[in-house]
Amino acid sequence: MSKVLIINASIRNEKSHSRKLTQLFEENWKNKNPNYIFTHREVGLEEIPPINEKWIASAFIKPKERTLKNQSGVKFSDKLIKEFKEHNIYVIGTPMYNWSIPSGLKSYIDQLMRINETWKFRSGVPDGDYVGLLKEKKMFILSSRGDTGYGENEKNEHMNFQTTYLKFVFGIMGIEDISTISLDNEEFGGEIFENSKIKILPRNRTDLKLLPTIYISNSDLIIVMNSPKFSEFLIEVLTLSNGILSLQPEYLDKKT
Repeated sequence: MSKVLIINASIRNEKSHSRKLTQLFEENWKNKNPNYIFTHREVGLEEIPPINEKWIASAFIKPKERTLKNQSGVKFSDKLIKEFKEHNIYVIGTPMYNWSIPSGLKSYIDQLMRINETWKFRSGVPDGDYVGLLKEKKMFILSSRGDTGYGENEKNEHMNFQTTYLKFVFGIMGIEDISTISLDNEEFGGEIFENSKIKILPRNRTDLKLLPTIYISNSDLIIVMNSPKFSEFLIEVLTLSNGILSLQPEYLDKKT
């Protein structure tokens, strides 16, 4: 049976836009795929300990030489990795903090990034050739960002250490099928989603300039909020069919 792991990284709760994205994702997915099992891993509101010297001492011991005693430093890491491997679909909800990811998500990734557990050297020794050990996995990255222009060939592309880093590091682990949806200018469109339940029918509106700008940049879906009135626009625009997020064509401005 397919299992979905929802990973929330925001340090905010009710006011978190990335959490609203994962909530919307889960609700729609369950409607389309009621037999899927969902697990939640909290890395924003609950502390994920950073790796330390004891962790390093345990992590680099070869599998054949491992004992209960010398693996004490990675006990929590083992728990996270076991949970991660048991799922085949991952949904990461994360804001952009200082052009990167929250510290809790970074600590979580550090706990997962274990040699001979989620990746290895092809030759068995440091050779610069990394092989991911997680196969046939699917990941959705649902991000929120206070500003815009972080897509490919945009003015702030060089400042994006959020989605680009996540795709890279999980790619090292072997996850190649990664889809990204980014909600940009989310602070400008800052009403909480559930407090702005507005049904938007663009064909009947004259204020279309206030609608979000939606485009594709290097396979990433980017939604730029242009008005605080249209946070709930995602409910109207985004649909989920058989686990694949898609857009109604009339809203899509393709940028190549």
